[in-house]
Amino acid sequence: MKRRIAQLPLHSGKAPAWLFRRMTQMAGAITMAIVEEFGPGEMIRRLADPWWFQAFGCILGFDWHSSGLTTVTCGALKEAAKKHGNDLGIFVAGGKGAASRKTPQEIVTAADRLSISGGDDLVHASRMSAKVDSAAVQDGYDLYHHAFFFTAKGAWCVVQQGMQAEGPWARRYHWLGEHVKDFVCEPHAAIQDLSTQTSIPQTRQLTLLNMVAQEAAPSRRASVDLVRERPDWLLHELQKATEGPTLFAPRRHPLLDLDVNVPRLRKIVTTVYEQHPADFATLLGIAGVGPATVRSLALLAEIIFKAPVSQRDPAVGSRTVPGGSTRQRQWADYAHAHGGKDGTPFPLDRSTYDRNISILHESVRRAKLGDHERMEALERLSRWERSSPNL
Repeated sequence: MKRRIAQLPLHSGKAPAWLFRRMTQMAGAITMAIVEEFGPGEMIRRLADPWWFQAFGCILGFDWHSSGLTTVTCGALKEAAKKHGNDLGIFVAGGKGAASRKTPQEIVTAADRLSISGGDDLVHASRMSAKVDSAAVQDGYDLYHHAFFFTAKGAWCVVQQGMQAEGPWARRYHWLGEHVKDFVCEPHAAIQDLSTQTSIPQTRQLTLLNMVAQEAAPSRRASVDLVRERPDWLLHELQKATEGPTLFAPRRHPLLDLDVNVPRLRKIVTTVYEQHPADFATLLGIAGVGPATVRSLALLAEIIFKAPVSQRDPAVGSRTVPGGSTRQRQWADYAHAHGGKDGTPFPLDRSTYDRNISILHESVRRAKLGDHERMEALERLSRWERSSPNL
């Protein structure tokens, strides 16, 4: 499963200090327990699973169906990483808004400090996953959160979220590095929506552009061919192509100057032309190449080369994880562990929450000393719960 998507209602607000402090402690304890028992790679795989991630956020006590669960859960893990350092077993970079732009430097700093090989590859993975979901896939959601998780051995995953400009929804994108072979061709081998099918908002087909769809391969190749041409010729062709209705216009028909900043596009196209990219992934990775550039090139590629674009929404009509429909009905049950910030299904039970933090930390401490009795007891409890369908 390379890339998955979750659909969530867009909520405002933040976690109160008393809850976020506990979320950080609980997130750290759970992460260290998983790393101790199954290794850091397993924690990365779980974070890349949108169902598990949502259940994790519910266990931490955040609003069970809120878009804020994404940012607060990632923030709690990042704070846990600061507190526990190498003992956490995984490393966290990025975050919401301005913090997301610090991701590359945070990766490099951690890689240098820990002598992690492949730091440049990790930075490349961070940048490309963000570029794909912000520019190559134009599905109506603007990215505002990017969290990058990685291990000392170079395993990584991404959890990032976009905001719908014209509606009350957020969309979360999950990437798992070990299965990503090509950033620009079907990185979303499986998609799992956490909302019900009836509540998934339909993105306007008029604006949707999916340049990482397999059927968009001709458009990707043609886009690269176009940027190898002289910028003046390219911009002249763009002007001719946008004189009338286009596939990617807003509600009005013409693609007007306010939709494409021609001077900025000229500067970007000139820069790209000088770099002579070999493929679409290289083109997408060039600084300054964003949604407008990708959309313009895709339009021209279709007009000039008859290279079809894809308007397929990666979150609609894709297969889900086997057994996904059952799991989707159950992940919210994890909010019953400690309650929720908004009082659903009941107000947060602070005493139980604090006791469970202590139990987990003590279990991890003993396990590191060779005493696995408590961890094994938790595992037995888990097996018993799974075998009891009436619970």
